[in-house]
Amino acid sequence: MRIGIIGIGGVGGYYGGKLALKYAGTGRHEVIFYARGEHLAAIRKDGLKLVTVDGEYTVRPTVATDKPAEMGSLDLALFCTKSYGLEDAARAIARNLREDSVVLPLLNGVDISERLRAVFPKGIVLYGGVFISSAIQGPGVVKQAGGTGQLFFGPERQADVEKFRPVEALLQGAGIKAELSANALLPLWTKYIFIGPMAGVTSITGKPFGEVLGNAGDRAMVEGMMREVEAVARRRGVNFPPDIVQASLGKAAAFAPTTKTSMQLDYERGNRTELDIFIAYMVKAGKDLGIPVPLHEKAYEELKKRG
Repeated sequence: MRIGIIGIGGVGGYYGGKLALKYAGTGRHEVIFYARGEHLAAIRKDGLKLVTVDGEYTVRPTVATDKPAEMGSLDLALFCTKSYGLEDAARAIARNLREDSVVLPLLNGVDISERLRAVFPKGIVLYGGVFISSAIQGPGVVKQAGGTGQLFFGPERQADVEKFRPVEALLQGAGIKAELSANALLPLWTKYIFIGPMAGVTSITGKPFGEVLGNAGDRAMVEGMMREVEAVARRRGVNFPPDIVQASLGKAAAFAPTTKTSMQLDYERGNRTELDIFIAYMVKAGKDLGIPVPLHEKAYEELKKRG
């Protein structure tokens, strides 16, 4: 199988690194990294240094390139870009996909698969997501800071789930905690209802998890935003358990009090952010569905001023 990892940042570096460690050079599967700049140059020269909670490894993919033409036809493409680079990356590698190529997005957000399907003329786009905290530490170095490393995925049609057992076996064979689900939208939205509101409120306040949850006003905003997400998700047909909001608050409370969200860190560092998937998407979805989302609208107005 020819496996393309599109974007070798924190997520792509971790999962692509695990796949390359297991399969590259074995003759069983080819693992192709699609990266750019100094990061790509370092990977080509010395390999990718992958620092995980389980140990440190230096891995070498079959191919590392920034040229889609050098990637060839892909059987499986893992999309691990940032949301704001999604469509550009998709257009770049669209010709590498066949009708039966499988595309597995591992980004944050709940509309990523639909966005990819709108770009690709060919390929089978699944739902997918991960629970991990990892980032580039420098050119050629990716470090996992935390998270279980769990990866979940599944098809648009529940009846098609068994077709993708070979992908699950491939991922699990590389030591990845992968689970194929007939209803992948549920874990996708379960992650989103937790991380979206926390990203919004931590970014607005500049406070880490502990301080946000310890302040009555901030906590109320998080809870209110979670209830807005719940309303939109249920209208979309997501079968949340009745206690999803309290469970999500409990999940946030289980993190170290000093934890910061990736969007908060991007604002602090002056980087481009994923405001589009965490907040703007909810504003649009609320408007489209006729569901009031005033807290997301407030957060969006505040955060878009910051660029």
